[in-house]
Amino acid sequence: MLFTVEDNKLVFSPQEGQPISYQSTYTFYPINDTYPFSKKLQEELSQQKLLLTELSVPFDTLYAHYREGYVQIIKGINKKNDRYQCNRCGNTVLQKFGAFPCYTCKEMCFYCRVCIGMGRISMCTPLFVWSGPIYKKKERSAFLTWNGKLSEMQQKGAEAIKETIRRKGELLVWAVCGAGKTEMLFEGINYALSQGENVLIATPRADVVRELKPRIAQAFPYSSVIALYGGSEDKGKSGTITISTTHQMLRYEKAFDVVIVDEVDAFPFSYDKMLQQAVENVKKQSCATILLTATPNHQWQREIRRGRRDAFVLPARYHRREIPVPHMVWCGNWKKQLLKNELPWNLKRWLKERREKQVFLFVPSIEVIPKIVEIIKKEEKRTEGVHAEDHDREKKVLRFRNGETRILVTTTILERGVTVPNTDVAVLGAEEDIFTESALVQIGGRVGRSANYPNGDVTFFHFGRTREMVRARKQIVSLNEKARKMGLVE
Repeated sequence: MLFTVEDNKLVFSPQEGQPISYQSTYTFYPINDTYPFSKKLQEELSQQKLLLTELSVPFDTLYAHYREGYVQIIKGINKKNDRYQCNRCGNTVLQKFGAFPCYTCKEMCFYCRVCIGMGRISMCTPLFVWSGPIYKKKERSAFLTWNGKLSEMQQKGAEAIKETIRRKGELLVWAVCGAGKTEMLFEGINYALSQGENVLIATPRADVVRELKPRIAQAFPYSSVIALYGGSEDKGKSGTITISTTHQMLRYEKAFDVVIVDEVDAFPFSYDKMLQQAVENVKKQSCATILLTATPNHQWQREIRRGRRDAFVLPARYHRREIPVPHMVWCGNWKKQLLKNELPWNLKRWLKERREKQVFLFVPSIEVIPKIVEIIKKEEKRTEGVHAEDHDREKKVLRFRNGETRILVTTTILERGVTVPNTDVAVLGAEEDIFTESALVQIGGRVGRSANYPNGDVTFFHFGRTREMVRARKQIVSLNEKARKMGLVE
């Protein structure tokens, strides 16, 4: 798209003019209050920054709304002196910009590598924003229909969440895996909806988004619930409840009254300053923030102990049974055994002892999955491997949920969000760096979540015990002790 400036206003066209990067001084058209603006464009663009390719309206419609003041155009990347800033994700790190020979400006053009997965933003790329009335979806007066019963501690957590949303504060909810964090959110979300507010539930993993959507939609059947992740069918839609990966938040700005960040300790969110800033960018000026985690970092744990962070701690599961404590089993040099097409003998025995149960087998890398699946399939045909780059990931996870697959070999991509009622868990190579304290606690949390199957086995097979393994086990033991002292487990 090309631009010219006439009477200090941008004029854009597909064929005539110069790239937006060449335009330095211009003003926008004032809003024409009598113009019958498009509700469809309002819904698509309201409180977002989108590329032309992300809009479904015809070019003529977009241009007409621009001339009537309802759409504004900003540069995809700002340049000042030798510094660059991406206006979508906020990236300012020079090393995270790249250059390519650009067809539009006919020279080497800088682009942002940080958010390229959402469509390339370059110096020549315009971003479109809505400047008219904010889109509000009409909803029925009835919201929450979930009729389940919370435990006493869950109810206290739900009330703390609701009160935080009411006073627009911030609350950290530290609840063990399987404590029922999602259900604890319902009352607070219901209160927000009753006030006409928009709610965002953000999580680092697409698998968790897919898991959450049907549960939230079932609890709030009269509210519009959308799920945003790579390849989502809900892109371009708006809802009063938005469930999104943290990357998809980059399109929004000052859009939500309540922001709930699930698995706040998970990669990549916990390591990525850009995604953490994205959470701040999507908040309205007055916004409630709820942070959910089963494994807070050590700094947050210290702040909670010293009373410096507003938090609610739930150390027990809703079914009042203890969290299974991991066993640590030395298995020798398992990598050398794999080269001989063998698994450690004690892992093979562990798998044979579980012929009547489903099993998660976590491994440290994608590269070892095919070989391990091949070896296990000699004894158990209903074995599959899955990882983040697997195009059939959703189908494989669904087969495991449905009981069609008995053993699922996976990386840490499934350490969170996927729940199967009667399962045991093994970790092969638990000494590897990828298996941090947080990851191991989450992996162990796959076991014993169901009230019908509250027990199970978690075993770390290792070639040398690590501090992370010891800390993970210690954290689980400590939470069980705390739950016993509070009378939360039987």
